[in-house]
Amino acid sequence: MAAVEVPPLIEILAEIPDQRESQGKRHALAGMLALGCVATLCGYQNPNAIAEWGRNYGEKYASLLGFERHGYPATSSWYRILGQVDVEAVEAVLTDWCERVLAALTGQTQVGVRIDGKILRGSKRQGAINSHLLSAYAGDIGLVLAQQGVDDKTNELGVIDEFLLGLALQGRVVTTDALLTQHNVASQIVEHDGDYVLPVKENQPLTYEAIAYWFERPAPYDWPNGEARVCEKIHGRLTQWQSETSTALNHYIEWPGVAQVFNITCQVTFPKTGQMRTHTRYGITSLTPDQASPTGLLAFTRRHWAIENSLHWVRDVTFAEDRSTLRVGCTHHVMAILHNLALSLLHLHGFFQIASTVRRFAANPALAIAFVVQPLHWGE
Repeated sequence: MAAVEVPPLIEILAEIPDQRESQGKRHALAGMLALGCVATLCGYQNPNAIAEWGRNYGEKYASLLGFERHGYPATSSWYRILGQVDVEAVEAVLTDWCERVLAALTGQTQVGVRIDGKILRGSKRQGAINSHLLSAYAGDIGLVLAQQGVDDKTNELGVIDEFLLGLALQGRVVTTDALLTQHNVASQIVEHDGDYVLPVKENQPLTYEAIAYWFERPAPYDWPNGEARVCEKIHGRLTQWQSETSTALNHYIEWPGVAQVFNITCQVTFPKTGQMRTHTRYGITSLTPDQASPTGLLAFTRRHWAIENSLHWVRDVTFAEDRSTLRVGCTHHVMAILHNLALSLLHLHGFFQIASTVRRFAANPALAIAFVVQPLHWGE
C-alpha cells in the first residue's frame, strides 16, 4: 500500500464551530475535546476525572494541547462547556474525518458497516434527554463512523432515514438488527449504491413466513439452494454453522434490491454435559450470489455483533458508560463521543486489548497525546 497520511485529530477538532462568545473565552473547544480524548485514552471516565488529569500530570503537556496561557480548565468549566456543545456539529466533523481515514485505509475495498443503538442507562435513569444513541461502526477496522441521538419521543425507526443520509453508503455493506429491517431502510441503502444484509424476524411476518416455508422444505430441482458449513471449537463448546441461500423468492417478497434470501442455523454442543442448543436465523440481502456466497453471508451476519462486543461492551466495561449519571445538557453525549474517539484511535493503531492499553497510557500519557496531536500514517 502506498504511503498515506491523515491530519492529526487535534487539527480536525479545530474545525468544529464554537458557539461561545469570544469575550471571556479562556479555553478553546478543540483543546478541551483533545484533552478529553487524551484523558479518556488514559482511563479517565467523566468530566470531573478529566479535570484531574491536568492536575495529575502537571503543566508538562499543557502547551501540546493549547493550554499554556491559562492552564487546564477547572472542573466547573468542563461541566459547563461540555454541556453546551453542539453535538450535531461535532459528530458531522468527526464523521468527515472518519471517512477520510476509511478512504485512506480501504480505497475501493468493500467495507461492512454495522448499525445499532445503545442506551446510556445511568444517564437515562437520571433523566438525561436523548440518552439513546444510534451508531455506525466499521467493525473490520474498528472505526466509529457516525453517532446520533434518538429523540425520547421516538425510537431508532424515527431517525434511521436521517442517519443513513449522513453516511457514505456507496460500496458499503450495511448490517442492522431486526428492528431496522424495513423497506425504507433497504430502499435508501440501494438507492445510494450500497448493499444490505438484514435479519428477518416476526416484525416482518409475510417475509419471515415465506423464507421459513422455503427452507423448511426440500428445494425444487430447478431452484437449487447454496449451502456452506463451518465448524468451530471455542471455550470448550463445539459450534456448527450451516448457511443456506436462495434466489427463488426475489420477486415474491418484493424487497428493494433483494438478490438472495438466507437461512443460518447455529448448533452449539457442550461436550461435558452433552447438552445441545439450536438457533435458526433468516435474512435478506441485496448482494448477488457472485458477490456473497453462503459462507460470505454467514461472515457478514456474525460480524455484525462486533458493534456489541468491540464497541458497546468496551464502553460499558472499560469506560463505565452505563454507570455514568451525567444528565445536564448534552454532557452524556459528548462523553460518548470521546469514548468512540478513544476506541477508534486505539483500533487504528492496532490496539484491541483496551483495558491493558489504557493502563499503559495512564503510566505514560505522552503515548496518548501522540495519538491526538500527530498525523496518522499508513504504508511505506
